Amino acid sequence: MPLAAAQPDQTTLELESLVADVVVLAMKGGASDAEAVVREGDEFSVNVRMGQVETLQESGSRGLGLRVFLGTRSASTSTSDLTPDGIRQLVDGALALAKVTEEDPFTGLPEMAEFGSIAGDLHLYYEDVYSLPSAERIEWARRAEAAALAFDPRITNSDGGSFDAATGRKVMANSRGFVGGYRSSYAGVSAAPLAMDANGQMQRDGWWSGSRRMADLESPESIGQEAARRTIRRLGARKVATQRVPIVFAPEVARSLLGSVFEAASGDSIWRGASFLAGKLGEPIAAPSLTIIDDNFMLLPTGAGGYGSTPFDGEGLPSLRTVVVENGVLCTYLLNTYSARKLGLKSTHNASRGLAGTPGIGCGNLYLEPGTQAPDQIIAEVPAGLYVTSLMGFGVNVVTGDYSRGATGLWIENGQLTHAVEEVTIAGNLAEMLMNVTAIGNDLEFRGSVASPTLRIDGMTIAGA
Repeated sequence: MPLAAAQPDQTTLELESLVADVVVLAMKGGASDAEAVVREGDEFSVNVRMGQVETLQESGSRGLGLRVFLGTRSASTSTSDLTPDGIRQLVDGALALAKVTEEDPFTGLPEMAEFGSIAGDLHLYYEDVYSLPSAERIEWARRAEAAALAFDPRITNSDGGSFDAATGRKVMANSRGFVGGYRSSYAGVSAAPLAMDANGQMQRDGWWSGSRRMADLESPESIGQEAARRTIRRLGARKVATQRVPIVFAPEVARSLLGSVFEAASGDSIWRGASFLAGKLGEPIAAPSLTIIDDNFMLLPTGAGGYGSTPFDGEGLPSLRTVVVENGVLCTYLLNTYSARKLGLKSTHNASRGLAGTPGIGCGNLYLEPGTQAPDQIIAEVPAGLYVTSLMGFGVNVVTGDYSRGATGLWIENGQLTHAVEEVTIAGNLAEMLMNVTAIGNDLEFRGSVASPTLRIDGMTIAGA
C-alpha cells in the first residue's frame, strides 16, 4: 500500500509543531536522537442502574511524552504540563535520566528509510459520536437497561445500562524526520442484567455494541434483549463431572485464546526464552485449518476503521498486514524495533507506545480466519461436551503453554444445548489445544481489536464435581 501523509487539521498542525519543538529542544540539550508523542482526548461515560443515573463522567486530557537517546543509553519522561516550564522540565528530566541508565546496544530509533504512514483515510474518526446531547446519551443507557428488564419476569435486577463516547488524537515526531498524526473516535452501549431462579439463585451476564461511529451501533433495545437472553440461559447452572470432552468456545471467549497466542508470539517473550513458541518459526504449531492474521489498517464490513487500525505503529513505522500463522504454520513473530534487533530480524511494525516508557509490542486487528461451519453445526456434532460462554482467572502460562481457567457455559448432550454449567475449570496445554482445533465457525465478528469465530477443541479436561 502506498505511503502518504494524511491532510492534518489545524489542531493537528499545532500538535505537530509542539512535538517537533520538543524534539529540537532535546537535540539542543545533547540528545543523539529524540522522539516525542502527544495525546489528547475527551470522553463521556454514563451508567444507569434501575432507571437512575448511577455514574456520569465527562473528561478531557492532554499529555506529552519524550524519549531521548545518548548513544546507546535512553530514557523517557512524560507530563501533562504543556507550559514552557513544564516542557523544559520534561526535556531536562529525560536527558538527566539517560545519563545514568545502562548502555544497551539494541536500543535506538528505527532506520530513516523505515518510517512512514498508510495513505488515505482509514475511517478512524467520526464526529457523530458526539452528535447526541447528553440527555439522549443517558437515555440510550436507560433504554438498553429497560429492554433487558422487560425481557423476562425472572430478570429482577441490573448492574446497569451504559453509554460511552470518546474521541482522541495522537501526534508523533522524531529526530529522524518522521512526523505523523491521526484522530480516532468510539461509541458504545451495553447492558448487564441479573436474573433469579425459583430457588433464589442469581445469575448475571451482559452484551454490548461498539463502533467508531454512532451510525453503526446496534440499537439499545437489541443490546438489552441479547444481554437478557444470555442471562436467562445461565439460570439453573450446575457442575458437571470431571471428564475429558470436546470444548466449544463461543466467539467472545475464543478471542482470549488468540490473545494468548499473541503473547507467546511476541518478540519480547521470544528473546527472553519465555514462550512455548520460541524456536518454532516455520514449523506447524496448530491444526492445518488455522490461520491467524494481524491486520493493522483493515476496515470493518461497515466501512469504518478496525478497532486496532492505525496509520503507523508506536515507532512511526507504517502499519502492516501480517500473517502470523498460515495453515497451522508459524510464519513470524510479532516485533517492534528493539525485539527485532535482539532476534536478528525485522520489525513487523507492531510497536505500541504510551506517553511514558519504551515501546512495547501490541496487535492491530488480530483475528482467526473463519471456517465454513455454522455454530449450530459445530455444536450438533458434539456427542457430549461444554459450550463455553465465559472464562475467569488468568491461568495461562505462555512459557510452558499450560492452560487452566474457570469457565461457565452450557452443557452439550447429543448435539443439543441442555443446561447451564458453572463452577468448573477447563484445562489443557496451548500447544496441544492449537493442534486439536477440529472445527472453526463461520461467525467471525469484530467487537474489539481481537476477534475469533466459534472454535471446537478436543481433548481438554473439565474439572468439576
